[in-house]
Amino acid sequence: MNPEVLELPRKNNQPRPWAELKPAMSPFKVNEINQEPVYEFFYTLTDSLTINPHAIGLSVQPVKSYIPFHIHNYVELTIPLLGECTVVTNKEKIHVKQNNIIIIGNHTTHKVEPIDTGSIVVNMSLKESAFTLNDFNFIQQSVPNQSISNLLFSLLSNENLGENAYTLFQTAHSQQIINTLYDIIFEYYHPDIQSDQIIRLEIRTLFSRLIRTASRENNKDKVNNHFYNNRLLTLLLYIEKHYVNITLDKIGDHFGFNPNYISNYFKEKTGLTFIQLVHLQIINIAAKYLSYTNAPVEHISHKVGYENSSYFYKIFKKYMKISPNEYRKRYSLAKKKNL
Repeated sequence: MNPEVLELPRKNNQPRPWAELKPAMSPFKVNEINQEPVYEFFYTLTDSLTINPHAIGLSVQPVKSYIPFHIHNYVELTIPLLGECTVVTNKEKIHVKQNNIIIIGNHTTHKVEPIDTGSIVVNMSLKESAFTLNDFNFIQQSVPNQSISNLLFSLLSNENLGENAYTLFQTAHSQQIINTLYDIIFEYYHPDIQSDQIIRLEIRTLFSRLIRTASRENNKDKVNNHFYNNRLLTLLLYIEKHYVNITLDKIGDHFGFNPNYISNYFKEKTGLTFIQLVHLQIINIAAKYLSYTNAPVEHISHKVGYENSSYFYKIFKKYMKISPNEYRKRYSLAKKKNL
């Protein structure tokens, strides 16, 4: 805990009645949940309630304050630096403990219940322009767990994945993650030369550390206890390890769940079907072979389980938006090393 850094957001988390915030935010009502309005929050505000034009923004959750259900056209990270908070969607309540991070996807209806006076909860907004392909590629190449990173990329790419698109990361109070968060906050509240660039780099580091922490937790022997805290990440890791011959029945047998339940769970939490998630895993592995080897595309197709090369080409282009050959030309490290 760094009292000096914590004092920066604390200065701006005083109570704010919704009647005061509403005119500044000019929200547009789009829906209702149990007769409670749902608003569009389609631009970000600074702590002083002025519009924030930057791709990455930081604001503090006001204590003892009601904020209604709302949706964003950007991704938001909610992080209790001190104390805890409860995020409510249209289907469930998610309890977020101190130093854990919930990433809420584009157009996911949610609100944060009023927090205690002693709590400090920050909201980090990430607009579509916050990340480049190089940023995504950096995270993807720096960690082996493609399933987790795919989910993260889906959220960060600002795709509209539908309701309840979120991921809760249990950080286990990792000092490295906490220090990274504090560095981001310090740079944001003390803007200087290269602050924007430093914040971008720190956020890339943050996501890499989150993926690594999630991977370590899911590799522990106590899978059953952890499964209920990080259910989605556990299932995705299982796909990553067993993608060659995986089926819903096999996942169900392994975790003791009905296959139909798991199928619906994947769709609800990621916006993708089980088959789409498996294809994503396979295509990402194929992309690595294309980048790091000179093996013929047909050999790579067979290696990852596609006996029909034409079908592999079709699926690869569907998910990567370019053909395998085009991908290799653009991202091949093997050919560059041979120059």
